[in-house]
Parts: sequence; C-alpha cells; structure tokens
Amino acid sequence: MKKLLILLFITSLVSCGASKTVRSKEKTIKGNWTLNNITYSKTGDYNVTLFNDATKECLEGSSWKFVPNNNSGIYTINNSSCESGDREFIFIIQEIDETSGYYDFLLKPKNNENNIGFRLELSNLSETKMTWKQNLMVNGTPFIINMNFTKQ
Repeated sequence: MKKLLILLFITSLVSCGASKTVRSKEKTIKGNWTLNNITYSKTGDYNVTLFNDATKECLEGSSWKFVPNNNSGIYTINNSSCESGDREFIFIIQEIDETSGYYDFLLKPKNNENNIGFRLELSNLSETKMTWKQNLMVNGTPFIINMNFTKQ
C-alpha cells in the first residue's frame, strides 16, 4: 500500500509539470530580445497603450529579457522621448493546441496595482525570431496587434 501511494504521488508530480513542448518553448525564449516593430491588422492612426504602460512608438526598439526557470523577465524602454527604464513582468506559456502550434502567452507586469495580465498568442517562436499577436475587438470588429521580436 505504501509503494502504491508513493507511485501515485510521483505520477501526480510528473503530470502537473509543463509539457515537453512548453519546456522547449521556454528554453527557446530564454535570453535577450529586441521588440523591433509593432503592426496593426488595419491601416490608420491609432492611440494604443500597450500593457497599460507605453505607446507603440515607445515600445519599438525596447529590450526584453526572459528568465524561464522562474517565469520572470524585464523589459527596458530605450526611447528618450518616452518614460524610459526597466519594467519587470511574469510570464506563462500555455499550450492550447499542439497540432496547430497555438500557444497562449500571459504577460503580467509585477508593479501594477490592479493585478492585470495580458493574454497574447505566441504565434511564432524560433531561435532568432518571435511574434506575439493580441486579438482585440474595436467597435465590434476584430483588430490584431502584431509584435515582432529578434533575439540579440
């Protein structure tokens, strides 16, 4: 009976961990990245504040560091015409559909009073490039924000 309980305990520990594919994504995301550009699915001028923090112009060119072993990171706004500096965050990668390669990416700034997180789609991740998509509804129509990164 004691061996059976130990076996069940070990099995439950293993089943609660991240999938091998998610661990692989976390290993790939580890390190320093640059947010090169942000694009919208529709043309026009938009007044968008991303992550309740900064505009597109301020975030483009920002430096990002991901530390997967504790699911934390930091991004630094480098634009001198913006409120520059470091922002800490927590992130979680969650596999939604292994067949399609759809992954949810949750980014939660550490220093926000409202405990708000932002759900994004990790739509592309390679050793050198990463793309996030944020799907929104604006005036009842779909609106997508694409964020393109390169690894430093």
